[in-house]
Amino acid sequence: MINTLPLTIESLVSILLLLTILYCIRLNEQLKRLKANGASMQQTIAELITATESAERAIAGLKATVQEADETLGERLRVAERYSADMRQSTAAGAEVLQRLCRIAGVQLAEPEPQEEPEPAPRDARSIVAAAQAFAERTRARVQGLAA
Repeated sequence: MINTLPLTIESLVSILLLLTILYCIRLNEQLKRLKANGASMQQTIAELITATESAERAIAGLKATVQEADETLGERLRVAERYSADMRQSTAAGAEVLQRLCRIAGVQLAEPEPQEEPEPAPRDARSIVAAAQAFAERTRARVQGLAA
């Protein structure tokens, strides 16, 4: 019995050593895969950083374009408002000159009819057809009135 105990212990140690070697091989393969994944992850992160920088530049360009458009539009609106105010003043001055001329000539002017705001353009096909039919009916009525 004495001879079998050392053999059994050495057999167990060799089995454990074999299992340890197999486990180390498995761990080594997993570490290789993890390093490969780490390299691809670093590459993905680098691409993401590049895309982010590109997007930031594009956003900055868009902001500059919007600001420039806003300034241009604002200036155009101010110019249009000035022209509109000048036209109102010119129209009022023209009406006043016309009234003076009529007083000098002794002619009575009829009060100008207030001008109505133009109707907004129809937006759908049905309203366009209805407007065209109404126009055609008015035209027929005028033509029939002239013929009678």
